[in-house]
Amino acid sequence: MARIKAKNTKPELLLRSALWQKGLRYRVHHSVGNVRPDIVFIAKKVAIFVDGCQWHGCPEHYVYPRTNREFWDDKLKKNVERDIVQTRALRSAGWIPLRLWEHEIWSDLSTIVDVIISLLSDGRELRRENWRLIRVQIVDSENDTENRHSVMLESPTTEMVVERKRSTKKWNRSKSS
Repeated sequence: MARIKAKNTKPELLLRSALWQKGLRYRVHHSVGNVRPDIVFIAKKVAIFVDGCQWHGCPEHYVYPRTNREFWDDKLKKNVERDIVQTRALRSAGWIPLRLWEHEIWSDLSTIVDVIISLLSDGRELRRENWRLIRVQIVDSENDTENRHSVMLESPTTEMVVERKRSTKKWNRSKSS
């Protein structure tokens, strides 16, 4: 775990490179109050986060670990709580937080760049339902079935539970965007 980076991850570098190629200039890991987004457009008050699917509870790609579950349950819960607090703090300070999943960057970089360009040009953000996985319950360990409990980032009191078969499937990480 010591080699897992918090800054300058591959998806973050890929996004930054694509934005730079489009002529967009930004700050990297610039403090906005007590929050330190991955990419910041100061003049437009836009803060972009590139959230790792495993670390931030992606409803599609989070893989519930088979060992040390108590530690990982606590880690996931704290990360999601921090995401909620950061998003609220930025909104109350007049900023537009844009939280992107790493799989979105790997799979559809050009669309993500277009969304950011549109946001910067007209200031209107695309409303997205940003769900965060907060807990996984094993329903049937023999059949690998689990209940996945998620909350909406912008409205954490809104909860959704989905029962599904456990999956360790990853997304296509090809860089052909």
